[in-house]
Amino acid sequence: MQIPQLIKAHSPFVSLEFFPPKKQEEWPGFLDVARELKQLKPLFASVTYGAGGSTQANTLEICEQLIKSCGFEIMPHLTGVTANKEKINGFLEAISALGIENVLALRGDRPAGFTGSDAELFAAFPHASDMVAYIRSRYQQLAIGVAGFPEAHAEAPSFAADLAVMQRKVASGANFIITQLYFDNRVYFDYVDRLRAMGVTVPVIPGILPIRSLASLRFTLQLCNARVPGQLINNLMKAHEQGGASAVYAIGVAYAREQVKGLLEGGAPGVHLYTLNKADMCLEVMDGLL
Repeated sequence: MQIPQLIKAHSPFVSLEFFPPKKQEEWPGFLDVARELKQLKPLFASVTYGAGGSTQANTLEICEQLIKSCGFEIMPHLTGVTANKEKINGFLEAISALGIENVLALRGDRPAGFTGSDAELFAAFPHASDMVAYIRSRYQQLAIGVAGFPEAHAEAPSFAADLAVMQRKVASGANFIITQLYFDNRVYFDYVDRLRAMGVTVPVIPGILPIRSLASLRFTLQLCNARVPGQLINNLMKAHEQGGASAVYAIGVAYAREQVKGLLEGGAPGVHLYTLNKADMCLEVMDGLL
């Protein structure tokens, strides 16, 4: 079923994001994690699509395994990095054959170490909106999700310019938005208000990444431009000094629980958890909140 229809019927909800393990010997453990997370009754699960081909070959098989093993409604990611129309058509035909009715359309990020030009990387689909328009014109049966950036994309010249990009994605045919992670709920609600004022009415699903460790937080912040509130940083550092890794983990769980609670109470349709292919923290964060 298409995700917008599911949202109308089952709000509030939780959804999950997974990434395909690069080695097949890791797949059984990955599927064990996914089966453990079935108890959350996720509305859907998304599966990432590696930039420049790093894990693209695994995405379809992982999607099929998640459908068979867990019964999840699946939304694969699809990026325009080094893509051509033939490649995109092949992927979309394959997911349609699996009964998948949703896709997350992304421009994609530059692969690490790439020294060529953007014209090489994004020749067929320079922007996410180009990918959205292409899918919408040829695959009417698919609901299309797009990424939203409550604190603006790192490459955006301004917040207003980033909002205009989102408006263009929706005008091109996007049906819903999933946000990048952030740590201050006011950022999400302000983002939604601004989009609504621009006439963007599709669902905006907030993306939440519980902080597992200081190392994971540092790694995450290298990949995106999310701002971390000073009080949260102070609490994490104090916890690390006094109680080590387990204390940091406990702060991460408690903070994410408060984020989720505040989002649902404030009217968000649901929450999208970035699982990092781990079950324990997601289960603790969501315990009793739905």
